[in-house]
Amino acid sequence: MAPPARGRYADLFQERSFRPFLLAGAFQLAAPSGVLVVLLFGVALAYPAADRTTYGALALAFLGLSSTIPTLLTAVFSGAFADRYDRGVLMRGANLCAMLATAGLAADLVVRPGGRVPFVGPAGFYLPEWVVLAYPAWAVIASAATVFRPAYNTLVPRLVERSALGRANGLIYSVAATASAVTTVSVGALLTVAPSEYALGIPFVLFFATQVTLLLIGVDFSVDPAASRRPIWTEARDGFAYLGVRRDLLEITISSLVINFLAALALVELALYVVSWLGLVQGIYYGAMVAAATVGTACGFLVIGHVRFEARAGQVLILLTFAMAGSLIALALVRTIWLALPVLFVYGLAPGMITTVFLSTIQATVPDEKMGRVFAADELGSVSLVPVGQWAGGLLTLAVGVQGIYLLSGGAIALLGLTMLVSFGALRRLAYQPRPPGEPTHGPETAEPASA
Repeated sequence: MAPPARGRYADLFQERSFRPFLLAGAFQLAAPSGVLVVLLFGVALAYPAADRTTYGALALAFLGLSSTIPTLLTAVFSGAFADRYDRGVLMRGANLCAMLATAGLAADLVVRPGGRVPFVGPAGFYLPEWVVLAYPAWAVIASAATVFRPAYNTLVPRLVERSALGRANGLIYSVAATASAVTTVSVGALLTVAPSEYALGIPFVLFFATQVTLLLIGVDFSVDPAASRRPIWTEARDGFAYLGVRRDLLEITISSLVINFLAALALVELALYVVSWLGLVQGIYYGAMVAAATVGTACGFLVIGHVRFEARAGQVLILLTFAMAGSLIALALVRTIWLALPVLFVYGLAPGMITTVFLSTIQATVPDEKMGRVFAADELGSVSLVPVGQWAGGLLTLAVGVQGIYLLSGGAIALLGLTMLVSFGALRRLAYQPRPPGEPTHGPETAEPASA
């Protein structure tokens, strides 16, 4: 069956494997978000009220570091794995590891060791023992997602025509974001009435459903058997080399590096924002905050699918950077959940649109045999400063408070957006042209960006 051309979202389902493929991505993205709600809110409330803005802030920062550092190490090779080995085996293996780690985390919460582990920080700072044991489980879940993503994203061009990439990516990640929003609200609601280990049952079921749907996808997951079998480090390095010769993609990676660092300053403390700044200690409110951002992201995925962004992809990315900055500043100026929720919804729109534009541009302009490594190289370059941002966010929150950290982060992102507009010429010109509808393709082997 020929891949569907640009048209209605329903046309994408002409390829029968698209349905289980979409569900597998949705379930796998939603499951870690449910685990994270349990961990973030649990850590935020692990200390007495008087210590939450000090000890709690640092413990949340360490939670971010516990996953981000392993994720960065995994990202070095995840793209090379996706370009070298059967992508179905990679996705199923990574998802199984995440499922087992979730079960281990539930066991930790059932036993919940009550000891205290002294740790580096202010005088008297400690980590609850159950939190220390939770860190490696969360690291495994996050690292598994890092292996899953490049393999999954490289398969989209095998299912749809190049001209339908924007709609396909938008629909896939809109459904995934919606599933994530439902998961966070469900987990938050369950945290309000039941122990944390019960709430982890929701992401565990989602990981299991991912494993089942992956088995139903009738698409060839294999890679070219004639592909190079050089040392894995050499192949991983090719992704970075490709970014070096594609200045437009390199400027995206640099911009993302700074944006993710600045956003991490504030967003790592979102649970503390709810508990301290808004004065709400019920789990349902934090779940609602995360869900508002996630629903915004889902809408962003769908909205951008109706915009013919291909001819001005770089300019769209710059505009969305300013939208993110304004939303973070607005969060610092509101003191009620009923205003914070719509602001977070608006904030979420930008990442959804940015992700769709970026994924579609990579899938349309990068050869299939290099695509996994380029995705991984960008991810590594984009998030390499996130651990620093999370650590700095904890320290800066101690110095300037919750409101100050959101003002600082939003203002700095606005300055970055101005820099992108003035100085990043290749990014401003980034674009690609869809093939005429009906032209067959299962990959972008001959594609060239319009800005090349």
